[in-house]
Amino acid sequence: MAGNAAAAFLWACTLDVAVAKPGNVSMDAPGHGMSAGLFLDSAAAAVAPLTDGALRVGERIEQAVAQTQAVARCNTNLGILLLCAPLATAMEAGPPRDARTLGERIEAVLAALTVADTEAAYRAIAHAMPAGLGTAPEQDVATRPTVNLRAAMHLATMRDTVARQYANGYADLFTLGLPVLRRHLAGHGAWHERLHRAVTAVYLAFLARFPDSHIARKHGLPAARRVSNQARLFHGRFEAGQSIDPEEFAQWDRELKAAGVNPGTSADLTVACAMIAGCLDPQLCAMPIDPRQPGIG
Repeated sequence: MAGNAAAAFLWACTLDVAVAKPGNVSMDAPGHGMSAGLFLDSAAAAVAPLTDGALRVGERIEQAVAQTQAVARCNTNLGILLLCAPLATAMEAGPPRDARTLGERIEAVLAALTVADTEAAYRAIAHAMPAGLGTAPEQDVATRPTVNLRAAMHLATMRDTVARQYANGYADLFTLGLPVLRRHLAGHGAWHERLHRAVTAVYLAFLARFPDSHIARKHGLPAARRVSNQARLFHGRFEAGQSIDPEEFAQWDRELKAAGVNPGTSADLTVACAMIAGCLDPQLCAMPIDPRQPGIG
């Protein structure tokens, strides 16, 4: 249902900037020439086309990017929209019984993608002008595509984790991100603390597992691997229940931003994971989000 998907999308995008994720823009820590308000405005502008049941996946992406550019004038959410458009489309069949049902629906949406979806997505990518895009030996976004969007994404799986989700049916979101999110939401402590821990844990899990595609495009794969190694240290301590000095976390955030390093793909995966959780449990989207940062660990 469009209403459920819209609420889940807006909830996930709000979490994206309410929870401090090192290297990313948050309410407490702007960066990369952007503020949290810009991301919230982008989500509000994109939600209508993203959840429009009359549009195909590619059209949703293209129109959502156009609406975002009209208010933001920069790329705030291309990866988010690429991930969330198939998810919003899968929700058109109504509330899913469980994660397996939603995963099967997403797989069906991905299997039905066409060359027209690729053309629309390529136009959206060109409009968003993501940093460090470069060129590809096959089905480059600057050329007219000849394969469906899933096949085009499959060609990019080795260099882009968003594309990998199209190829594997969002397996990383369902088998890595969602269990981490649910485990921390079900933990001890006040709701505000559990919610922040859950989102931080998901972000660190993705960043530790996959060298961030956005960093790799802009700064090279070795730089992305170095950031993943840093994330792995924090993630290990976090999952072991060890406390992390908030200033240590904040210092990592400052260092990344000072170097122009933004783990944007890891943030995109985190948003999509939160949207999945909100689609599966709509009550989550009605829970309050407090932007004040609690202690970590």
